Amino acid sequence: MATYKKRGYKPKTKAERKDAIEEQSKTAEVFNTLDEGASKTEQWVIKNQKLIFGIIGVVAIVVLGYLGYNKFLQEPKEIDAKNDMFQAQKHFDEAVNATEKDSLFNLALNGSEGQFGMLDIISNHGSTDAGNLANYYAGMSYLNLKDYENAIRYLGDFSSGDDILGPLAQGGIGDAFIQLNQPEDAYDYYVKAAEMKTNDFTTPQYLFKAGNVALQLGNYSEALKFFERIKDEFSSSTEASNVDVFIGKARAASN
Repeated sequence: MATYKKRGYKPKTKAERKDAIEEQSKTAEVFNTLDEGASKTEQWVIKNQKLIFGIIGVVAIVVLGYLGYNKFLQEPKEIDAKNDMFQAQKHFDEAVNATEKDSLFNLALNGSEGQFGMLDIISNHGSTDAGNLANYYAGMSYLNLKDYENAIRYLGDFSSGDDILGPLAQGGIGDAFIQLNQPEDAYDYYVKAAEMKTNDFTTPQYLFKAGNVALQLGNYSEALKFFERIKDEFSSSTEASNVDVFIGKARAASN
């Protein structure tokens, strides 16, 4: 059993002197080992310093290159893309609120009087945020023009984590598949749209659409789940106003 020894303690017996010598020897051995390890590390660093500095240099070049690319190349591209997109976006917004929509959606897609349309933005500024957003506008324009294959194509190329636009794009693909008489595909996209982001606008909208397609496909338990979620979680939504009727249909069909 180890005993505490006061500082300055001098061994008195022969056994104590032997223990002290052994303890000093072990301590010295530990420090020697540490010294040897440090020495080997220093030798490895000296031997491989060109490689180390080379790696550091490459990392520095990559970081500086990335920062420089964003600052001097990507940022000007983003500004140009937004400027070129302005008129096409204006046509799209006008089309949404207009009575005669087709001509305005065509202008949004193809441009007018030397101004870019959404297709031009995608072609010329595809690597920018505006180019990505143009896929959404193009897809929705084609959906309104009843060109469902192109609607699916361009909405599928759009990617976004936005709470509203992301689900709307997925739901738009679902709408296109419904028009193409492909309810199974539509169902999948409606479910994606409902689950992508939770909000009081898109979530009940696509839960309701998913529920109706589930009824059509005979998936009554799934339909009931969607309708009951609207009733429980989105009671103030438009879809909730008559959801009890659909809950009754799903329950009756499942019996």
